[in-house]
Parts: sequence; structure tokens; C-alpha cells
Amino acid sequence: MNDQSVSTAPSKAPVYFVSLGCPKNLVDSQVMLGMLTKDRYTITQSPEEAEVIIVNTCSFIEASKEESIETILEMSDFKETAKCKVLVASGCLPQRYHKQLEAEMPEVDLFIGTGQYHRITELLDAYGKARELGAPLPKRSYIDQPAFIHTERDPRMHTGPLHSAFLKLSEGCNRRCAFCIIPTLRGDVRSRTVESLVTEAKGLAAQGVRELNLVAQDLTHYGIDFKYKAPEAGAMDARLETLLGELCKIDGIEWIRLHYVYPDQFSDELIEVMAREPKIVKYLDMPIQHTSDRVLRSMNRRLTKARLFGLIEKLRAKIPGLVFRTSVIVGFPGETEEDFEELCRDIERLALDHVGVFRFSKEEGTKAGEMGDQIHAATKRRRSKKLTEILQRQSSTRNEKYVGQKVAILLEGSSEETELLLQGRMPTQAAEIDGRVLINDVSYLGFEAEGLRPGDFIEVEIVEAMPHDLVGKALRILSKGLTTAEAAAGLRTEIPVERPDARDQAAREALIPRLAPVALTHSMTH
Repeated sequence: MNDQSVSTAPSKAPVYFVSLGCPKNLVDSQVMLGMLTKDRYTITQSPEEAEVIIVNTCSFIEASKEESIETILEMSDFKETAKCKVLVASGCLPQRYHKQLEAEMPEVDLFIGTGQYHRITELLDAYGKARELGAPLPKRSYIDQPAFIHTERDPRMHTGPLHSAFLKLSEGCNRRCAFCIIPTLRGDVRSRTVESLVTEAKGLAAQGVRELNLVAQDLTHYGIDFKYKAPEAGAMDARLETLLGELCKIDGIEWIRLHYVYPDQFSDELIEVMAREPKIVKYLDMPIQHTSDRVLRSMNRRLTKARLFGLIEKLRAKIPGLVFRTSVIVGFPGETEEDFEELCRDIERLALDHVGVFRFSKEEGTKAGEMGDQIHAATKRRRSKKLTEILQRQSSTRNEKYVGQKVAILLEGSSEETELLLQGRMPTQAAEIDGRVLINDVSYLGFEAEGLRPGDFIEVEIVEAMPHDLVGKALRILSKGLTTAEAAAGLRTEIPVERPDARDQAAREALIPRLAPVALTHSMTH
């Protein structure tokens, strides 16, 4: 990791990078940035200064396709108004639509799919050499069946907050949920070894990371592909339970958070590990998608309501205080009013802490996209609104229980709203999606308040509850995070993860229908 070897060779072209989509895509972007810097490309935070602009795209549903296209078109402006000579679109959008994109987007010089992103420097070098010689590249698109997954030996530029990072355990998915295009975009499951992941995690800890967010398309399928391979001599058993035990031994890592844990293969051993290890936060991201057995069968989710309720009851009994995040889909083809009302009743009964409600996205290439009994958009909006209102009432009541409690939080820095407040997160709050704790009083810390920095753990008393966020006063510093100077050497930069404003509405409207003939609104955790 972070192989930043010193070289006397001249630097190559400045690169501006935009990463879109999910955390798993962000890790791919960080690996690409690591490869670029290792090969002497410089990273700029100004598109006006870049000679190469790369947009790592998402195309999971309609909204993400639109965002990706808008961003590419926005960036193409810099070929006319600034220094950009090469525009690259990588990731899921070209993996899915490279033929259409080649025909419809002459602005883009290179299309690189999800299975070829590790070739980024090779392809840029080849393109640059061809330009110098006045010769065209053999082709613009580099798309193959995805097979690559990065390891600890590949350079990765950790971006964003110094104190928190994602650790991608595997790539691809063996499930065939009726609504999901991911297996087509990312291929089947390819897991990393326990040793590889532990080595990368130790490197992240040395850079100041205190929170590890474990991600994959499905954490419970981590290591499933190793069942069909001969194990290397002395290799640890590639199972999530084994990996968690090893990660908990790493000095500096204080919080380990599990994202995308499917409920149908949740083992008792995993529950025991979560209950036993204090570094594994009492937080579980477990997508359920629905509770009607009929709809679950239609979704090909391999789960029944009885099993789901039994699992949640068992988890709460074994891990008191466990907080759940989940996602549900309304308006799946054939979902009746009775199915929807059943979902509403069950969500109220389960009282899960964080629930994302998403309207079904009819995606070409999926089984659900070809089903009859498609639900009208107005019905999906109505159902989404009703369920969201139920959840908002629950959230307001749930947050009130924290008032008066003393909790440990991971400090993130100044509030996004005002520099007069600090903000942080409890173990039961994931970054960006689950609310935060706003700190309006640090007087109890005295002179130590001046030394507060992101990555510190502090004790806070909650004094006020809002529907989404909490307000607290700082009581004492529990432990200090590393300063940038104290962290291990390694280049750092911020990747813009929000798309720029779109520039050419007419061009977007002309292009998007050809790529996505059906419309949907939201992205979803699946």
C-alpha cells in the first residue's frame, strides 16, 4: 500500500479525478489514484489545470446514469476552455453501455470498464504516445469480463478524512436478485485473502485511520469463492468471522463497522464475534428490501419474514443496543396494496433505526425489468411518502432516548453548517447517512479544547434531540488521533464525490433516453 517510491524522472500530466457512486467505487478510484501517482502522474484539485480528467462512473439505476452523463459532459467543457487533452470515463457506465457511449459521446477519449481500471496508467501512456506520433489508438473502449480485484500490493491513495476508511473485502456478487444489475457490471464474487486485508488495514492504521468500514456487495459471501480453490500453505481460513478477529487485533483501529450484511446467511458464529469484540461497533447495515413473503420470492431474495424476524430478535438478544440500518423497495412489480400495508406494519413493528426507502427502478437487463404488473410511478411515490412519514415519526421518538446519556463520539471537525459548532458521530452512526452529533459547548475541556482535531475520541453528554441529529456538550477527551505530520508518509487529496452542475441540458436529454429507456428516481443499498 502507498508505494510512493522516490524517482528522479519528470512528472507526467496533471490529472483531475471525479468519483461517483458507492463506497466500493470510491475504493476503485483510490486504487486508480495510487497507480497514477506511483507512475508519476500528478493529481490536481482544479479541473482547469488538468491535462487528463477521469470520471469514475456509476450506472446502478437511472439517477446514477444521469449523474454520470451530466458529469462527463460538464468535464468535457474543459477540453474547449482549459488544458484538458484526454477525457476518460471509467467504471460501471462504460461497462454497461460502451458501444452506445462510443457512438454518442465523441468528447470522451477512453472508456475503461470495471474489469480494466487497473490498466489506467498503461492506457493513458499509450494514448499519449499515439497523440505524439499522430497515430490513433486501436480502440477507445477497454471492456472485459471483470476479474481484477486489488490487493495490499497495489498502491491506494487514501482520500477524505484521515481517521476513517473503507476496506473492500471482495468484488462482484453471486446473488441474482431480480432487480439488480450488479452481477452484470461487476462479475461474480472475487474475495481477497485475510492476510491481504489485514496488511492493508495495518497500513491504513499507520496513516491515522481509526474507523474501518467493511464493504462488499455482500459481506456474508466473503470467501465463498475460496471453497473452490486449493488453499495456499499456511493461509488463514477466508471467512468473515476469521477476518474480524484478525482486524480487531490491529493497534490504532478502534471502530469496525459492517456494511451490506445479507440476512439469509447470517451465522451464529458471526453473531458471537460481534457480541464478543468491543471494536466491532453495535451497528449493522443489513438490507431486507421487503417483508412480504410473496414479494421476497418474486425478488429472488431467499428469505422469509419468519426467518428475518427471528434473526433480528436473536441479534437484539445477543447484542443489546445494536442499531440497524436497512433499505426497502416500494413499488416492486406486482406489489399489491396488501403487500405494501404488510410492509408498513412490519417496519413499525421491527422499529429499525435507519431505513432507506427506495422506489423500484425498472432496469434493462434485470429479471424485474421484464416482469409484468409494473407499478405506476404515482403509486410508487405515494407508497414511498407514506412509509417515509412512518419512519420520520419513529426517528423523532427514538432520538429522544439519547438525551441525558453520555456517549463516546469520533470527532470529525467543524460542522458543515457553521464553524461555530463541532460535529462527530457515535458508534451507531455511519458517516454521511445516519445523522451526527453537533457539539455546541466545549467549555468543560478548558485549554484542551484548543487542541481538538478530527480523529479524536471524546465523551459527550447529549442535551437535545432532533429528528435526524443530536446536540451535545463535550465532557472530556478519551483519546487523541494522529496529526497529519504524525501519520505515515503518503500522498493525500480530496476526491470530489458530488457531481458538478450539469451544463448542457439539451445534450443530456438527447443522450440519456438512448442509454436508459426506462426511468427511476433513487439509488439503493442492495
